[in-house]
Amino acid sequence: MSEPQPFNLHLVSDSSGETVTNIARACLVQYSGTPVTEHFWWLVRTTGQMTRVIEGIRGAPGLVIYTLLNSDVRSLLGKACREMKIPAVSALDPVMQALGRYFKREASSEIGRQHVLDDDYFQRIDAMHFTMQHDDGQSMATMVDADIIIVGVSRTSKTPTCMYLANRGYKVANIPLVPGLVLPDEIIGATKPLFVGLTREPKSLSDIRQSRLRIMNETRGESYADIDLVREEVAESRRLFAKHGWPVIDVTRRSIEETAAGIIQLYNQRHAVSA
Repeated sequence: MSEPQPFNLHLVSDSSGETVTNIARACLVQYSGTPVTEHFWWLVRTTGQMTRVIEGIRGAPGLVIYTLLNSDVRSLLGKACREMKIPAVSALDPVMQALGRYFKREASSEIGRQHVLDDDYFQRIDAMHFTMQHDDGQSMATMVDADIIIVGVSRTSKTPTCMYLANRGYKVANIPLVPGLVLPDEIIGATKPLFVGLTREPKSLSDIRQSRLRIMNETRGESYADIDLVREEVAESRRLFAKHGWPVIDVTRRSIEETAAGIIQLYNQRHAVSA
């Protein structure tokens, strides 16, 4: 039996495309198994640019999702989609309209406003630099300045979780737990950072480590992925977390985004209590 033809999905934006892509991806995960070919059209700000987009849509007809503020550009896309009998959906209009009714004012319609170089932007840049400098147990002397310190055994997604949080403006450090390693008292005793322990189901962790060894063609020995030793590693890490009263997140069935969301919630709860 031949494979079904993929559905075409056109994502059109007058800016970086980040917003419309995130919205589309958040929805597409609910349609797993459905073949989709995504077509990306970024920085579409003139009618001339939109004309080229329309030709692309005509060549591969499919649902259009857009974030466009310029009325002329929007009108040109809408008219073309109606003529081609192709559905087109504005990803932001329902929310913008609801906000407008609530605030009783019109939006500014300023393209790229979410990417303006404001204090929040520079805070994220600072957080990214801090997090990269304090990855994998580096720069212990300044780690106490972190907002969040993530602790966990190898392959519990510490680094990608830290980078995701840094992109949200949090200064994050991570410490890998290695058998026999003793964490410095000055780190454990730090009161500013929120400590969070990450763990994973031992069988899953063993499988990931074995896959890692094969991909990297590493020969660090069987102990790294041995299920019994991995099980003891995880148990020891949990004992450490319990000893210090650190909250624990099991990442076995969580995406990076879900893990980060859980950490942000813990961070906000901590600061709400201390406020």
